[in-house]
Amino acid sequence: MKKTMTQLLLSSVCATLLTAPAMAGKAYNTLNVAFAAEPEPLDTYKIAGRQGLILARHVYDGLIYKDLNTGEFLPALAESWSQPEDGVIEFKLRQGVTFHNGASFTADDVLETLNTVITPEYGTRYAISVDWIDHVEKVDDFTVRINMAKPFAGVYEMLADALPIYPSEYFAEVGSEGMARNPVGTGPYRLVEQEPGVRYELERFEDHYEGSPKAGATIDKIVVRTVPEMNTQYAELMKGDLDWIWRIPPDQAAKLESRAQIISAPIMRISYVNVAPSALGGETPIANLKVRQAIQHAVNRDAITKAFAGGASEVLKSFCNPAQFGCTDDVTQYDYDPEKAKALLAEAGYGDGFTLSMVFAAMPRPVAEAIAADLAKVGITLQLDELQYAAGVGKWREEQVPAFFSNWGSYGVGDVAFLLSNFFGGGADDLLKDPELVDWLTTGDTSTDTEERKTVYAEALGKIADEAYVMPMYSFNVNYGLSPDLNFTPYPDEFARFWEASWK
Repeated sequence: MKKTMTQLLLSSVCATLLTAPAMAGKAYNTLNVAFAAEPEPLDTYKIAGRQGLILARHVYDGLIYKDLNTGEFLPALAESWSQPEDGVIEFKLRQGVTFHNGASFTADDVLETLNTVITPEYGTRYAISVDWIDHVEKVDDFTVRINMAKPFAGVYEMLADALPIYPSEYFAEVGSEGMARNPVGTGPYRLVEQEPGVRYELERFEDHYEGSPKAGATIDKIVVRTVPEMNTQYAELMKGDLDWIWRIPPDQAAKLESRAQIISAPIMRISYVNVAPSALGGETPIANLKVRQAIQHAVNRDAITKAFAGGASEVLKSFCNPAQFGCTDDVTQYDYDPEKAKALLAEAGYGDGFTLSMVFAAMPRPVAEAIAADLAKVGITLQLDELQYAAGVGKWREEQVPAFFSNWGSYGVGDVAFLLSNFFGGGADDLLKDPELVDWLTTGDTSTDTEERKTVYAEALGKIADEAYVMPMYSFNVNYGLSPDLNFTPYPDEFARFWEASWK
């Protein structure tokens, strides 16, 4: 059949779009970004997912900043700090800083922000980030003191961008909801338009303060959209409608390499299956140690890692990322051994198998299905319930499910304190409340003696493995898809620093 002239023209246009270099972003000095998952409302203290936190770190600043290239903590809103006495940190604040709404930064902003978010009523998402603060006091307009509620080894990690400072008068007036609706910070970009969860437009803030560790942004505008379908992201990247995407599966990354710039980088994030012996009132096979051990022997984690993670990802031998301080793999190992799993189930009285519910969130369904397939081979029928992360965590915390499959990024911090204490330190995600684990982790989180910290974390990791409380899966690496014209440096904390990006 002969094609009409119109059909020929359309074919030519489509072919051009698919093969043309990604020039649109560079031409307009606009970085076009896509996330598959919706960013959460932009009050940093209420955000769990990386998508919202990435946006927030462009809008807000903390008192200090961590240079991941050197490991050094740098001045940000605070120009210097000291510890005049035990349990007290004094900050000399930077002068001449302006918020996006024109307000001047002073000590009042630090007081209003931190003294508000530490209250139980505020509902800060993760207690570990603020529960070490007792109160903040003002010495003068540009000097504040943080009085600690307890010793905490991760103080400076938290202060480095994880605890942003809000404008006091505006924050007092609008609260968390208002900050999310119309975020106001001192960061290198200001939010000028948003359709929450769908589209965000940020502009470079011309009055960003001199001496900021985030200074020097050269891209004028960042447009971030939620594009759930990865195939749509790939097509838009190749056409030049997108300049940056991430979390590309290994097989797709290989296919895109000839059409786009692909960068693969390791990150702190790990995947895991957490089990709750106390769930459902304890009426679950998971309450039996032999069952928990059988599950770990039944899952072929090596094959799953190779099939679904790829790249620099590795099977975890312990519940921690090997790049984290305090991580050790000198713990009980559970090799893939279906026959041993069957024997353990028989010893536990479940030789005929059983049905187990597992919620999974922020993990691909095929990975959950692969776990289910392995467990089915030893007689365990896994019922899968896929939820958004917040809903999944909610079910877990309410002890409605005995197993939860997800991932954890440790705030991007290379220290097991930001992993272990969240799940076994006595907080909301700790359903065991094991006093021995809580005691060890409290010691590790508060000690300034590195050897003592290593010792107690090793004890905790050993018990977690012995009791099979968690099935560690694999570490993550991230594949980024970029415009050929974009310079972008990935970091292991999984925070995209678009203020460092530039065009070639």
